[in-house]
Amino acid sequence: MDCPAGPEGDLRPLQNPGVLGPRRNMNRKILKLENLLRFHTICRQLHSLCQRRMLAQWRHMFSSAYAVHTAQLYTRPWQTDALLRAALSQRRLLVTKKEKRSQKSPLPSTKSKKEVEVWLGMTVEELARAMEKDIDCVYESLMNTAIDIDSLETHSRLDEVWIKEVIKKSGMKLKWSKLKQDKVRENKDAVKRPQADPALLIPRSPVVTIMGHVDHGKTTLLDKLRKTQVAAMEAGGITQHIGAFLVSLPSGEKITFLDTPGHAAFSAMRARGTQVTDIVILVVAADDGVMKQTVESIQHAKDAHVPIVLAINKCDKAEADPEKVKKELLAYDVVCEDYGGDVQAVHVSALTGENMMALAEATIALAEMLELKADPTGAVEGTVIESFTDKGRGPVTTAIIQRGTLRKGSILVAGKSWAKVRLMFDENGRAVNEAYPSMPVGIIGWRDLPSAGDEILEVESEPRAREVVDWRKYEQEQEKNKEDLKLIEEKRKEHQEAHRKDREKYGTVHWKERSYIKYREKRQQQPLKPKEKLERDSNVLPVIVKGDVDGSVEAILNVMDTYDASHECELDLVHFGVGDISENDVNLAETFHGVIYGFNVNAGNVIQQLAAKKGVKIKLHKIIYRLIEDLQEELSSRLPCIVEEHPIGEASILATFSITEGKKKVPVAGCRVQKGQIEKQKKFKLIRNGHVIWKGSLISLKHHKDDTSVVKTGMDCGLSLDEEKIEFKVGDAIICYEEKEVPAKTSWDPGF
Repeated sequence: MDCPAGPEGDLRPLQNPGVLGPRRNMNRKILKLENLLRFHTICRQLHSLCQRRMLAQWRHMFSSAYAVHTAQLYTRPWQTDALLRAALSQRRLLVTKKEKRSQKSPLPSTKSKKEVEVWLGMTVEELARAMEKDIDCVYESLMNTAIDIDSLETHSRLDEVWIKEVIKKSGMKLKWSKLKQDKVRENKDAVKRPQADPALLIPRSPVVTIMGHVDHGKTTLLDKLRKTQVAAMEAGGITQHIGAFLVSLPSGEKITFLDTPGHAAFSAMRARGTQVTDIVILVVAADDGVMKQTVESIQHAKDAHVPIVLAINKCDKAEADPEKVKKELLAYDVVCEDYGGDVQAVHVSALTGENMMALAEATIALAEMLELKADPTGAVEGTVIESFTDKGRGPVTTAIIQRGTLRKGSILVAGKSWAKVRLMFDENGRAVNEAYPSMPVGIIGWRDLPSAGDEILEVESEPRAREVVDWRKYEQEQEKNKEDLKLIEEKRKEHQEAHRKDREKYGTVHWKERSYIKYREKRQQQPLKPKEKLERDSNVLPVIVKGDVDGSVEAILNVMDTYDASHECELDLVHFGVGDISENDVNLAETFHGVIYGFNVNAGNVIQQLAAKKGVKIKLHKIIYRLIEDLQEELSSRLPCIVEEHPIGEASILATFSITEGKKKVPVAGCRVQKGQIEKQKKFKLIRNGHVIWKGSLISLKHHKDDTSVVKTGMDCGLSLDEEKIEFKVGDAIICYEEKEVPAKTSWDPGF
């Protein structure tokens, strides 16, 4: 069968059209490969041709022998042009295909830099979290910088320059955070009403505070006035907390008395009593005269701008000298009427009741001169005198009403607590329906326990009361936040300063030495051994204080605030509160290895058994200075014992000589015992011209030539010391003494 000639004379049989499709793609790939190979070959030929042309030109310049050969090369320019055309053709083909491919795959969009929100004082951990990176990324960015990487911790704060450096090296964009300004809340606090119209004011009873030194007869005097046995009910005859009482006189006049404690421990409460009082009765004993707390009482009255009535008590005693008291008070600007002043002085005897009515009349006369008036209408205003928690009635307050009339159902706000008055009672526990200005009253219905001294204001509804309390809590929280921020800023500055000093300290030190220093510092910060921890804990006294009323606890804390012997033993107030001692108090004391002090509170049998099981001390007291004395003893027990020297005998040196023992000479002192006796087993000291120049023991003690252990008064002896270098001199004294350990006492003086 004849086969037609294929292209270029290739004699191949014609293929079946049905099989051309699958092979066409294969032929295209083969053709593409041939084109690439042909392009590569053409490039190689062009490169070779260019090299030959340059070589021919170089030879033409230096030798004519190559002229014929060079001419032959230039006689065929068509070869070069053909090759160039073929190469350019293949190059255009490949470039066109590459452009088509690039058009099919779009270019990736350029990514924008990530924005990181930062702020001043960021820690390493906070910066890594903001960047959404690992902490190691921050460390890597700060390598080869001036900052000491070794000193950086996760909680270390970074300066502004290092924050910028980390963001820059991480390829991110920095954005400073703006502090979010909280929306300013509207002031929702309750405030006093404006001054009332003088036409609406009516006379009111005076509020009188009795002040003076302890044991000068304040409570006994008040007892005579109100015909009750308050002093007999008080523990030890001493008033323990503020009480308010209304006394009706035979003339029909009424006086409200604030019975403040005459103890230095309650100076703060006494000052609070003068803030609501109109007149101060200053009680001074005619036999004792002006004492420390008398002066404090005068100062409190002056600070509150309250007039004074002087009650010179115990005038029935034989040693009483009222004129001496008046003269002593002149030094404190308390000038009695007898000396041309304006202070009324009444000579009384609280024990016999002498001149009690004269004192009451003097008080009423002064009140009339003051023209005391109040507005009995409108919202109630008053002051909390004391507050406590009653088991059956909940939070209870004693208050003095200063404006308005208090009735059952009234809504009151005091401090950060509010109440709907459920019950009111007088000083005798009788229920009352209304309380007028200057009237003391007990109030039940408080949601929380207000503090003594808080201002009482009446509001229109319970939602309004909650609003006021919420605002006051918010205001307190804002103040606390400001203080916390200030403290944090101070701590941050301290940390930065310490960090800077560490960098300066380690900056010039070799890395090996730096590692050793840090290792040594870390060893010093290791936890204490059990023995060391016991020694440290023994020098700390954790204390829990529980009292019957808010004022009592406050007074005890005020005394503890005067503690100034922390260098001896640290006093740590762990917790304080109002009410009986509970299981939580015992658990807390066990945790801190502390002592529980209770004042006028109880600890049930179950609580005491639990405390005994856990080794917790519970100390209950009903007189405040007994509690403070107990606290002083507990502090003293934590102190190391003091070693005291007790002399046994004394001898004077009359002569000195030396004896030979073996190959060495031993100095010996010839002495005569002047006092007591000398015992060889005790300790000795050598005194010269009033100075101790040696302390130690004796090697030998002889009477004549015999060894002895005791030499008594008037006897001669010879002795040698355990220190050979000490030289004796005639006239020196030898003291024989023994050491005894004596319990130490704290140097803290609470002032009474």
